[in-house]
Amino acid sequence: MESYQYVKDCWYVAGLSHEFKPETLTGHKIAGQPLVIWRTRGGSVVAFDNRCCHKRFPLSEGRLLDNGTLECAYHGLCYDEQGKCVKIPSHPDGHIPPQARLRPFPVIEQDGLVWVWPGNPERAALFQPPRTPEVADPTWESIDSGPMHVPANYLLLIENLLDITHFYPLHDGNIGDYANSLLPIELVEGEIGGYRFVKTIRRASNYVQPPYFVDWFHYEVVDREHTHCMLSPGLTRVELRVAPPGQLGTGMDRGYVLLHTHTPVDDRNHVWRWCVNCRADHRSRGDPAKSAARRIAEMFPNVVAQDRWALERQQQMLDYPDDGYSELFLKSDKALRRARQVLAQMRHEEILAAQGKASAASMGSPVLTKQG
Repeated sequence: MESYQYVKDCWYVAGLSHEFKPETLTGHKIAGQPLVIWRTRGGSVVAFDNRCCHKRFPLSEGRLLDNGTLECAYHGLCYDEQGKCVKIPSHPDGHIPPQARLRPFPVIEQDGLVWVWPGNPERAALFQPPRTPEVADPTWESIDSGPMHVPANYLLLIENLLDITHFYPLHDGNIGDYANSLLPIELVEGEIGGYRFVKTIRRASNYVQPPYFVDWFHYEVVDREHTHCMLSPGLTRVELRVAPPGQLGTGMDRGYVLLHTHTPVDDRNHVWRWCVNCRADHRSRGDPAKSAARRIAEMFPNVVAQDRWALERQQQMLDYPDDGYSELFLKSDKALRRARQVLAQMRHEEILAAQGKASAASMGSPVLTKQG
């Protein structure tokens, strides 16, 4: 593993739009930063440092008053929707120190997701959160797993998602088989929204599908296109299209768009969500009474449990020093190696930006000299 732990200057998913009910406080920890997030009575989602500026009490444990202000549960300091302290009960004269305010964090609500920027706010405009149009599209059925707390560094999940050669043996018998390991891998790179993406493409002809895919997508033998794309450090997009041999792109296609969000909590934990998206009119073969998306949402947790089992054990091995150990990279690991390099470069860029900001601040500070 690289020496860095996570990218902080990045848009990360805090949750789905429907999870942020009006005037309901929620507490989060994203990239080491404690956050309080809520939807205001006006409908917008706001995010602030979760620590009261008085005695660090978590504001998510407080309450929203009838006038829309957030009241700290410890000493009653009240903050408005801009994070400014507007009332201190122990200051009956009304005096409020100018530094009595909360640090705000940029928020973007887009395509059914709420994205938060936990890093340097001056760099937020350089990037745009990836689009997830299927989540809000009525012609698609979208089912979300909800947040899953995983005791592992989020880079381990990103690498897992870019590498389906582990489908055998880890997922053998459900979504994987030995033949999957033999498929050639095409690597594509580019840039969208300021992020450098890494994408793998695996194509197969006359492929005998593993059991779960037959259950979900009907066909036993298919032509298949399977892509995994790390669009940003916060989201990996998986697309699968299958059809009878020779019929891809003819209207016989079935498949899914599977969105994985990976939000770092700290260097040893992350929050993983998956969201399956299928055409709303597609039914499953295994249970024709259920839509394809619903059937996948019921069965996919079995696959996720296997991945979590592997991620947690990898994290445990990271606790040991590398003395005498050297990690082996295979030809099939090219995508995950590029993902490591992309994240390392992003981390390097944010460190340089922070150093430049600190240098500029020091240049503008008065110089103190010792008086003789």
